[in-house]
Amino acid sequence: MSTPETLRIALADLENPLQAEAVVKIIDAYAMEPHGGGQSLPDEVRQRIVPGLRATPGAFVLLAWDGEQPIGAAICFRGFSTFSGKPLANVHDLSVLQPYRGRGIGTRLLQAVEDHVRGFGGSKVTLEVRLANPEAERLYQRLGFGDPSGFATRFLDKPLGTL
Repeated sequence: MSTPETLRIALADLENPLQAEAVVKIIDAYAMEPHGGGQSLPDEVRQRIVPGLRATPGAFVLLAWDGEQPIGAAICFRGFSTFSGKPLANVHDLSVLQPYRGRGIGTRLLQAVEDHVRGFGGSKVTLEVRLANPEAERLYQRLGFGDPSGFATRFLDKPLGTL
């Protein structure tokens, strides 16, 4: 199992078939959990993930590795903050495979996201968390995610058609 010496985090190369497969595997594992929907993603969705990420300007993925084993991912998208006049990044998905949780890997992934965003002059990192995922919410709050503006915020979405 991962130790600080064997854990590494790096930008994923989505042209590399092994890394692309790792991203899909980690996202699908999250989808199978109760707070992720409780079922595997349909084949057609799994097949669209990596091509879609490659085609989306500003998309980037950080992978956590235990030696040669991919164990976690942060799927992120660059955006722009009109209130700071600078870029930002949204962490759309953050997942660590179940056997590796509770070892600080999620913390390290989020710290790597922050470092990456600072590297391109970003002003902040945003994310959303499902109310059914209190473990993740505690992690995010411990790392300083919250409502610094004093305005309560909530993420809403509206599905458009079928997957």
